[in-house]
Amino acid sequence: MPRASAADAAETARRILETATAHFAEHGYASCSVDDLARAAGVTRGAVYHHYASKPGLFAAVATRQQESVAEAIVAATRDSTPQAALREGSHAYLDGITGRTAARVLLIDGPSVLGWEEWRRLDAEGPERELRSGLREAGAPPALLDALTAALSGAMNELALWLAVRPDDAEARRQAHGALDALLDTAVSRS
Repeated sequence: MPRASAADAAETARRILETATAHFAEHGYASCSVDDLARAAGVTRGAVYHHYASKPGLFAAVATRQQESVAEAIVAATRDSTPQAALREGSHAYLDGITGRTAARVLLIDGPSVLGWEEWRRLDAEGPERELRSGLREAGAPPALLDALTAALSGAMNELALWLAVRPDDAEARRQAHGALDALLDTAVSRS
């Protein structure tokens, strides 16, 4: 039997990842089996294991892609902005990006328990948290408080995202969350 080309293999891996992303977002990690994911992707169970080694490995790939997507939204929202505007625009882009149904479920609900706390924190530190720290520094946050402010704002934004995740169609809740975020940001950089 001929081996699949590199392009075919990449397409299979992509299809598995997209299918897993949709299933994890819709049903949660615990409710998805590798057999279900393989069947939905139109591949064998062996193909899933070949590309991702395990169900937790597949979830880690999904979570990594979701973190990258949120970080990309932050960067796109802050391009060509002043430091103060970039901090605000990037923080709002984070809140909007992570409250999409997929990102919230994968990153905030299932992520810490499936990935483990240390891995979950590493993913956040390499993506959105890195952008937040940079934004705070450039906007003039006090250097002595930079680590604490980053942790506090990151935690607050994650809590706002979880609060919004259970209110997906509530425009007033979204307005309130963005207003609360503005108030937090104003306080964070007003001490400089």
